[in-house]
Amino acid sequence: MKIAALISGGVDSAVAVHRLVEQGHDITLFYIRIGRDDGTDGCMAEEDIEMCRLIAARYRLPFEVVELHQEYWDNVMEYALRTVREGRTPNPDIMCNRIIKFGYFEQRWGHHFDKTATGHYANTFVGPDGLIYLATAPDPVKDQTDFLAGIDYGQLSHLMFPIGDLPKKKVREIAESVDMPNAKRRDSQGICFLGKINYNDFIRRHLGERPGPIIEIETGRKLGEHRGYWFHTIGQRKGLGLSGGPWYVVGKCVADNAVYVSNGYDTEKQYGRTIHLDEMHWITKDPWPGDCRNVEIKFKNRHTPEFTPGRLTKLGEREYIVESSEKIQGIAPGQFTAIYSPDNKLCYGSGIITGRTTNAINT
Repeated sequence: MKIAALISGGVDSAVAVHRLVEQGHDITLFYIRIGRDDGTDGCMAEEDIEMCRLIAARYRLPFEVVELHQEYWDNVMEYALRTVREGRTPNPDIMCNRIIKFGYFEQRWGHHFDKTATGHYANTFVGPDGLIYLATAPDPVKDQTDFLAGIDYGQLSHLMFPIGDLPKKKVREIAESVDMPNAKRRDSQGICFLGKINYNDFIRRHLGERPGPIIEIETGRKLGEHRGYWFHTIGQRKGLGLSGGPWYVVGKCVADNAVYVSNGYDTEKQYGRTIHLDEMHWITKDPWPGDCRNVEIKFKNRHTPEFTPGRLTKLGEREYIVESSEKIQGIAPGQFTAIYSPDNKLCYGSGIITGRTTNAINT
């Protein structure tokens, strides 16, 4: 099979390539180059590309660096900055997978191959209906299906995940056993392709600073000042500069440039049980095309090892409500909630958290 393998320089994609080679596929390696907002690549990108060249040379595979700089900034980062400016919390990784890795890359390069392979911790599953579904990884800590919950069926059908059946520990063991040059390389952190970018510095460069009050929501008392509501997200605890904590961000007012906080680890203001979703997106098909009311599900409203049990009810064409069985911390408008089967084996899709309340009652 002809495989386009997306490789990043990290150990996960390297071991994915190793397994593909063992399986006897015809593989071409691709690195997607995304420059920083100052137009440079930075040292990290050059290190990544050099590592990719070492992997390609080791297995005698063709390797290409493909450019999607402008597409990334016009779409993913424009979306992220717009969402932050609106006072909501973006998820660039979901948009990056949908638009860049499995959007532009597939349209220009990937479609020439039988499959595109990545180092994601995820799986695919062929259901009794003959359709392909996005399935979770056995390692709940590393499962990345929530980052893939925005892709469409055409994209999923062309994907394969060579390490999706492995825990992270086993991936490291394989890398060490075959003397992979990046076997001990640390996992990258940060926004999608941008690596260890300082998020606040990035936001400051594009949106600047706008001082405003930090207000205790219960009393209306001003506790301090922030440098712009766009630096803060619902559920945030660190970086507020307040004494007598812990303090949690529980609300923001864009019009007044105000950030609202509440005190204490157990403050009820940071929790909720109802998540209102819009722009619901099903990857393979709508699992409940008829009357979706009070349907048992699991869900994630952030990247976490836990799958939370809840109930899903349809309110409109793409409007849904999730009623959680337990209190959820930091329900942030703009973030995505990924919807899973009750046994958390399949990821059906995702919707965007609106932050709105609803009078709908499940019965």
